[in-house]
Amino acid sequence: MPGLKRNPKDGRPDRVSDTSARPRRERIWEIDFLRGLSIILMVGYHLLYDLGEMAGFKSFLGFETDLSTPAWQAAQYFFAVVFVVLSGISSTLSRNNVRRALKLLAVAVLITGVTYFFDPSGTVHFGILHLLGVSILVYGLAFEKASGQACAMVGAAVIGAGLILPPVSKLLAVGFDWLLPFGIHGPAYSSFDYFPLLPWFGIFLTGAALGKSVYAPKRGLIPVRLSETFVNSAGRHSLLIYILHQPVILAVLYLLGVIR
Repeated sequence: MPGLKRNPKDGRPDRVSDTSARPRRERIWEIDFLRGLSIILMVGYHLLYDLGEMAGFKSFLGFETDLSTPAWQAAQYFFAVVFVVLSGISSTLSRNNVRRALKLLAVAVLITGVTYFFDPSGTVHFGILHLLGVSILVYGLAFEKASGQACAMVGAAVIGAGLILPPVSKLLAVGFDWLLPFGIHGPAYSSFDYFPLLPWFGIFLTGAALGKSVYAPKRGLIPVRLSETFVNSAGRHSLLIYILHQPVILAVLYLLGVIR
């Protein structure tokens, strides 16, 4: 019988842990790949931003560094949507969302402190890690047992609220910033890394709905096990890459004499 062995003293069975009876769940190939692709594209986006804003480059490797164009703004939102949806899917596959959320929130608070120390005007108050930390925590406490349909319905409502919020805020002439996490702030507020819960928590819940439906069997959609790639590896270490990529980029540019 698995998990039992005979005690040599009295012949009675002793219960022991049987790690072989609980095989490690295989990671889903396409989720790691898409997350890795998103984080690599984000690193490239930030590299172009640094070269344009800090070094005065007009282009790099054929890409314009003016990221205010409609095409670049659309690309930024696309990368972010994919990343947040994948985080929602991954939360349905996680065994401990509360622990994951607290780890992300600790890193997010650190980023807020570091950005405030170096440049108070560029402080990241509620960036993508703040969003993901709060979203995963709320999901773990309130939506983990909910159905995929419930996640989809609440997600759609949150996205809808987020879409009507900007004109309502203008109409009400909001002049304070203390509701930043919900997307409510004064007209002068701006941030390079700002992902409020309205509408982004709705996008996260859309991913959770997909996780509870499409990925309910806890298996990938690709029937053939594909070989490992660098992109997949980046997807598995996306948090570490997100934390380190900007300091590494700036350090390399400084050593190369591109920025001073």
